[in-house]
Amino acid sequence: MLSIIIPTYNEGENVIIISQEIQSSMNMYDYEIVFVDDSKDNTVDILNKLKENDEKIRYYHRNNERGLATAVILGFKMAKGDIIAVMDADLQHNPIILREMINAINNGADIAIPSRFVEGGDDGGLDNVRKFVSYVARKIGQISIKKLRDFSDITSGYFMFRKEVVNNCDLDPIGWKILMEILVKGKYDKVVEIPYQFESRKAGESKMSLKEQWNYLRHVARLLLNSPSDIRFILFCMVGVSGVIINLIIYMILVNMGFSIISSAIFSALIAMISNFILNDLFTWRDIKKTKLNERMSKNFITSIIGIIINVFILNILKLYSQVNYIIANTFSIMLSTVWNYFVNKSWTWRRHSK
Repeated sequence: MLSIIIPTYNEGENVIIISQEIQSSMNMYDYEIVFVDDSKDNTVDILNKLKENDEKIRYYHRNNERGLATAVILGFKMAKGDIIAVMDADLQHNPIILREMINAINNGADIAIPSRFVEGGDDGGLDNVRKFVSYVARKIGQISIKKLRDFSDITSGYFMFRKEVVNNCDLDPIGWKILMEILVKGKYDKVVEIPYQFESRKAGESKMSLKEQWNYLRHVARLLLNSPSDIRFILFCMVGVSGVIINLIIYMILVNMGFSIISSAIFSALIAMISNFILNDLFTWRDIKKTKLNERMSKNFITSIIGIIINVFILNILKLYSQVNYIIANTFSIMLSTVWNYFVNKSWTWRRHSK
């Protein structure tokens, strides 16, 4: 049995239409629709009439609570089916895709996600501003959390999964992106992304706001803090930023004291490298059983020198063979050298030792 969870807030114009479209698309399947409603308008009256006319429809109205994520989790608890789908009530999620998701689940997938960003998908239902916001949100999540990097549409509000995926999971999302919570905390082996063309809202008003964007960032931060491997990379980057600041301060002090620019640059770079090593040793890899201090320092020094060479090499390549702005070119070079430094230090300098 399939349970379709639909959170609603003042969607009276849409709940009738979405119910009819689901009925038309799913008439050959065993399903139920579970509305979790936080509305302040007449949506609950409309839901009550729908329930009276269709035994496949249930709803729960919350009087003193609001929030998409908590509404969806309540829907999970109410669901009778062993397969659960989540979708919006604003008609931007075409119910016909439910069939394709069910087929994916029946063919072995634990989670099925209609994606706007695989071949055949499209996010044309959003204006340019919303597209940009959505892009930035996805990239923040994917860069911050390793488990999200294999999926193209982590901020989708439309997905399906086997109920066992979230059994005994401590789901505690903030805001509007419950799928990320499931991808990070759920128990699954196979995820299938299905090409999907996102549609324009046909009625009602968008619930997107600055508050919801802030909640999204809080959600990413919460997931990040519960992932030791991801927080390690963030700490490494923070240490790197502190090294840049130390480098610049010492460089300016030495130049103002009358030292040459070259000698000031070399000495300040060495101090920054030593500072980075100490901070990474104390904080970033504090939980790793370590080799001898001189061995770690030597490996870190070699890695850092190669990172500088990579930075300069990529920068020169970009400047010689493209018209990339010098600031963008240097930023890209720094990003590549940072990735190099992190992964080499992780696998060599601070490699886990059993003894």
